[in-house]
Amino acid sequence: MIRILLFLLLFSKNLYALENIDFIIVNKEKRDITMYKRGKVLNKFKISLGFEPIGTKIKRGDGKTPEGLYYIEDKIRDSSFFLALKVSYPNPWDIRRALELNYHPGGQIMIHGVPNIGYDQRYHNSNNDWTEGCVAISNQQMLKIWKKISIGTPILIKK
Repeated sequence: MIRILLFLLLFSKNLYALENIDFIIVNKEKRDITMYKRGKVLNKFKISLGFEPIGTKIKRGDGKTPEGLYYIEDKIRDSSFFLALKVSYPNPWDIRRALELNYHPGGQIMIHGVPNIGYDQRYHNSNNDWTEGCVAISNQQMLKIWKKISIGTPILIKK
């Protein structure tokens, strides 16, 4: 019975994690992601961003990582990357800005590990900005936070 409970705990979607991360801050300029619990740093990792990281995301395909306040919308096991946390981009302000400029705001912004297929260690690492606008971390780091993150966790992505 204990094995079954452990299996379910480790391999379920974990809508509610046992050791919750309360808040996430992505600092694009410093290229890091910091997880907080009760105001204290729980984890901090180097990251990769979109291939055009300067500035905020305005439209689909611009290669920018958005800036603003969002939340973790979903935990995805079967993505093209090793585990993924869907970020709630675009928010209403992102949509309004894009529509005013006659653009599609894009979407599918994630925090994820490296690609499942076509992984190239020389390219897919924290020294390169290689995503389409997502925040990428190593698979080991992704596994660490996967167990501690819940859907609804706020995330601030800043310059």
